Amino acid sequence: MRRRRRGGGRALAAGAALRCARLRWAPLGSAAGPALPAAAPGSGSGSSRRRRRRRRRRKSSTMAVEEEGLRVFQSVRIKIGEAKNLPTYPGPNKMRDCYCTVNLDQEEVFRTKIVEKSLCPFYGEDFYCEIPRTFRHLSFYIFDRDVFRRDSIIGKVAIQKEDLQKYHNRDTWFQLQHVDADSEVQGKVHLELRLSEVITDTGVVCHKLATRVLECQGLPIVNGQCDPYATVTLAGPSRSEAKKTKVKKKTNNPHFDEVFYFEVTRPSSYNKKSHFDIEDVDEVDKMEIRVDLWNASNLKFGDEFLGELRLPLKFLRQSSSYEAWYFLQPRDNGNKSLKPDDLGSLRLNVVYTEDHVFSSDYYSPLRDLLLKSADVEPVSASAAHILGEVCREKQEAAIPLVRLFLHYGRIVPFISAIANAEVKRTQDPNTIFRGNSLTSKCIDETMKLAGMHYLQVTLKPIIDEICQVHKPCEIDPVKLKDGENLENNRENLRQYVDRIFTVITKSGVSCPTVMCDIFFSLRESAAKRFQGDLDVRYTAVSSFIFLRFFAPAILSPNLFQLTPHHPDPQTSRTLTLISKTIQTLGSLSKSKSANFKESYMATFYDYFNEQKYADAVKNFLDLISSSGRRDHKSIEQPILLKEGFMIKRAQGRKRFGMKNFKKRWFRLTNHEFTYQKSKGDHPLCSIPIENILAVERLEEESFKMKNMFQVIQPERRVLYIQANNCVEAKDWIDILTKVSQCNKKRLTVYHPSAYLNGHWLCCKATADNTPGCTPCTGGLPANIQLDIDGDRETERIYSLFNLYMPKLEKMQEACGSKSVYDGPEEEEYSTFIIDDPKETYKTLKLIIEGVGTLEQEHAQYKRDKFKKTKYGSQEHPIGDKSFQTYIRQQSEISAHSI
Repeated sequence: MRRRRRGGGRALAAGAALRCARLRWAPLGSAAGPALPAAAPGSGSGSSRRRRRRRRRRKSSTMAVEEEGLRVFQSVRIKIGEAKNLPTYPGPNKMRDCYCTVNLDQEEVFRTKIVEKSLCPFYGEDFYCEIPRTFRHLSFYIFDRDVFRRDSIIGKVAIQKEDLQKYHNRDTWFQLQHVDADSEVQGKVHLELRLSEVITDTGVVCHKLATRVLECQGLPIVNGQCDPYATVTLAGPSRSEAKKTKVKKKTNNPHFDEVFYFEVTRPSSYNKKSHFDIEDVDEVDKMEIRVDLWNASNLKFGDEFLGELRLPLKFLRQSSSYEAWYFLQPRDNGNKSLKPDDLGSLRLNVVYTEDHVFSSDYYSPLRDLLLKSADVEPVSASAAHILGEVCREKQEAAIPLVRLFLHYGRIVPFISAIANAEVKRTQDPNTIFRGNSLTSKCIDETMKLAGMHYLQVTLKPIIDEICQVHKPCEIDPVKLKDGENLENNRENLRQYVDRIFTVITKSGVSCPTVMCDIFFSLRESAAKRFQGDLDVRYTAVSSFIFLRFFAPAILSPNLFQLTPHHPDPQTSRTLTLISKTIQTLGSLSKSKSANFKESYMATFYDYFNEQKYADAVKNFLDLISSSGRRDHKSIEQPILLKEGFMIKRAQGRKRFGMKNFKKRWFRLTNHEFTYQKSKGDHPLCSIPIENILAVERLEEESFKMKNMFQVIQPERRVLYIQANNCVEAKDWIDILTKVSQCNKKRLTVYHPSAYLNGHWLCCKATADNTPGCTPCTGGLPANIQLDIDGDRETERIYSLFNLYMPKLEKMQEACGSKSVYDGPEEEEYSTFIIDDPKETYKTLKLIIEGVGTLEQEHAQYKRDKFKKTKYGSQEHPIGDKSFQTYIRQQSEISAHSI
């Protein structure tokens, strides 16, 4: 169906002589209304569309190959502070009930709580998200809630993606801007334009423009729906001609593939020298093609504007055909916006991160260097510790380090090594782990990641109740509201504290294994360093589990995903009082009243000034900081975890002994599980913790007895035990599972029934050493599977090293200075911890080499991408300001290198 003609040849069809000038697809039909093959019925339009789709698919697959080996991740962390000086409500009250939303372009991704009756609302909310798509603006809208009508928009802050780095990680006040429906635009459109000379039946020439609207992507969804259509208008000083596509229902990525034809110049005598007649050139230069996108609405207010595109025709004088993607733009309707000061302002802190991640092998040298950190002596000479030294804030280094070490199962030895080094530098046991060091930040981050489920199980039910019930708990006489009773408030608060304290101290068996292993290491290091202080083994652990985990989670439950938003002021005050009390209870300090500056808090604490609370804290700390691994060099003493009478079945250790059931006193410590005839007697049997391979329930049919469980040991020996009730059975199973969970030879399968009369009742296997037939339950959700990308975390660490390269070089100088001069330390180097200058220098050299290699890879990738990328492609539409900036930078770099 397609034909090319060279020179001035003419083809006659249906009585019309057509001359096609530099066209890839030839117009067919009459002079009054030429049509393209894609739109001409019966002219192979279906096969043409299929060919075009195949070309598009081939193009997209080619892009995937070009991007192969590099993944791009985007994330944003936002602190929404407060708004101020919002315009008053036009009514007698004048106050507003406001909330703030976070939007990617126009798509809402987060909403704060509503702050009632205020023109200066304080939100104090944090939001973090991975951004799964491209975007042009990060926008913030302030809404005024209306009970009877749709909430009204007061104003917005829209930050272009390329400008986000200007405000990186610093509090900034932004003026609210006026919101106009015609300016709310997102998405892109794919157009193809053809300008052709057409010779009519009478032999005269006119110029026709073919505009093909192929597709759109990323249009906004308006009021829950998007039924888009496009209008195409050819406009000039003295004319305007518009045409419309079909409406595409329920899609914000419509495929139109419709072609529209416009007569650009009037027929005149044919002139080979120019596309345009001399007298019409000025008029053509003033003409433009405009494409408007609309959402077909059923509402009486009419269709909603989605965006527009304006293209002057004069750019087609250089080329008669043009195809490209374009970003849609706001409509310029001449409306004057309000002054910025009229709408107030919003305080924000935005941290936007974009990671370009290569395939795993690129990161091997740097990653291996980091993962060896736990084995480096001294640990201050390791790559991970050096990262903490050069970063401006320890938190910056802790987040990617913890995630990387968690991913590769090395977090416990790493934290143990840096904690042990910090303890050695600590002079006073009362200040142990109290600073914002790399150790404390890494443990904080580990608890947040691994302990999220633990917090949900432990605190969420009662936190939800406190937020919903709103019991008055104010105990400061000065802050009491009218009608409140101080004693009633104290009793309400006491009950809440008692309940939270109880659920925390009873939750030891639910504490994740990785946290327990870290606490065991902290406890051991502190006890070795301060052997004269018997309480330091408790304070070393409580400074994290109470002061940095439970107390902050109670104080700000939204930061720990326990509530969706920051609580209202009354609830927040209640949680503050509870958090203070729990923190003091967990601290085990000798002078409790001295911890409170407020006299009313000291008076309230008298309720809890009993030994039973201190004992409960110590028992809880003992449990979560115990380890099932026997270390004979350890100074840790056996800790009693649980004891009581139960009934056990004889294990058949004697060849001809009776396998009957007997009542015994069972005792569990962090070292062994034993039983004896009576409390205080010599143990009849002792099972080391490392020999407990599984603890599982036993089916009732085995011995026709309820509440039974089994403790499986090496060589398939099994101890069958009956507890007094179902609750006790669960407690024993939980705590036995907990202390044995780190055993390396734990079983993955077991027999849920007993071996009796020569076979297993569950699977009927005859050999008593047959492997189990049922998967082990795995006990508690102690090891939460974390979705961590090790390569991405290594890329983040590389970015930090690259950012702080001047400090790395300065640290190298400090190592050289220390090695050569054994004198007083220079002041400019005193900020670095350097215990072994030679080892530290070696590590720094490897870091700088690894970072330099990765920097070269990134630079080469950018150069290659710059050569391959086409402006106007689907990935970089015309109007992409960030790409324009990138092109300008690359051009400057190329010119500089030349």
